[in-house]
Amino acid sequence: MSSHALPDGAGSTLHSPLLPLSAVALDFETAHYDANSACSLGLAKIENAHITQTWYHLIRPPKPQVLFTEIHGLTWPMLKDQPTFAELWPEIAQFIAGADYFIAHNAAFDKRVLYASCKAAGIESPRTPFCCTLQGARKNLPLASRKLNVVCNYYGIALDHHNAASDAHAAAAIFLRLQKAGIPLKDLRIR
Repeated sequence: MSSHALPDGAGSTLHSPLLPLSAVALDFETAHYDANSACSLGLAKIENAHITQTWYHLIRPPKPQVLFTEIHGLTWPMLKDQPTFAELWPEIAQFIAGADYFIAHNAAFDKRVLYASCKAAGIESPRTPFCCTLQGARKNLPLASRKLNVVCNYYGIALDHHNAASDAHAAAAIFLRLQKAGIPLKDLRIR
């Protein structure tokens, strides 16, 4: 893997042999406990150690039941006329094409939602490996809690918590910070 440049905040550049060439951070919000109940998705693309593009969309879940409104603020009236995951898949697939890794904070959850949503839509799940910023934070940051909002506060990253667009952007920014600190990808990979 080649070395990629990272800004160090002072105008110079830090080179890291750790960064993949391209990665996509993702964050799902779900309507209820079923893994295929995605109701919003945020994506943030990392290319050459920079967040270069974002994508966000509300998703009509398979059932009109929305149990987690108090967490993400989404309601059935907001979601009922949105496209389904299957209808959004061509846009999603185009955005994630070519990613060396997917990144998420608590990646096991987002991986489960992605795979369940693909299966329910009759779509083959992407086999891109996942990196987990929660796992990386647990192994490497001196914090009592490694929740997304706590890690963002530690790094000074803006966050509108449980907005999928903001959470995906934050996961990408945390990933870049962990990589800049020299945290190897093996500390972030999940199966």
